[in-house]
Order: sequence, then structure tokens, then C-alpha cells
Amino acid sequence: MPTVEFEGTEIDCEEGAILRDVLLAAGESPHNGRAGTVNCFGHGSCGTCAVEIEGDVSEPTVRERARLSVPPHDPDDGLRLACQTRVLGDLTVTKHGGFWGQTVESGSDR
Repeated sequence: MPTVEFEGTEIDCEEGAILRDVLLAAGESPHNGRAGTVNCFGHGSCGTCAVEIEGDVSEPTVRERARLSVPPHDPDDGLRLACQTRVLGDLTVTKHGGFWGQTVESGSDR
């Protein structure tokens, strides 16, 4: 059973679970501020659940790659959409600043 580490919380989940669902079920949010209520509810179209992931996850979906290639996102930042990402093993998840979680500090090791 994979473990997701997010903001100091460790969450056990089923392999193959959608990361967004895992976080929300544990009372955590992949969103910043008002994006928690103003989002696409897991359809991969808004981009507000973008997170940095270290660990074993599914390959990006076509929808995810398309959304992360449109500003304010930058496909070179290495972010993933929590709503399109399946947990395949233990993860460390980081939520960055900005409405879409797009404010990745330069010089990050990725």
C-alpha cells in the first residue's frame, strides 16, 4: 500500500488511486486559496491542482500534458496535475504557491 507524504501528513492509499482523491479524502487539498472551490473538480481542464511529485506515478495523460503547456504553467517545471495522476508507489508531494500552484522557485532540483 503506497504512502503519500503531503505537507507533513502521511496518507496510506490504494495503488492506482487518483492523487487528488487521496488528498481530499484525507482532508488535504491540492489547491491554493479559492482554487479549492473554483476548480474543474478533477477533469484536468483548470490546472489548479498542479503539484510537484517525487515517487512512482502514472505517465501524464494527453489532457494533463495539454493543460500544463498553457500559461501560467510551463511544461518544463515538471509539475503534474493531481487529478490526472495515479499513485503507483510511495510519494512526496509538494504544493507550490500561486492560484494554480505554478510558482516554482528557480534552482529547484528537478
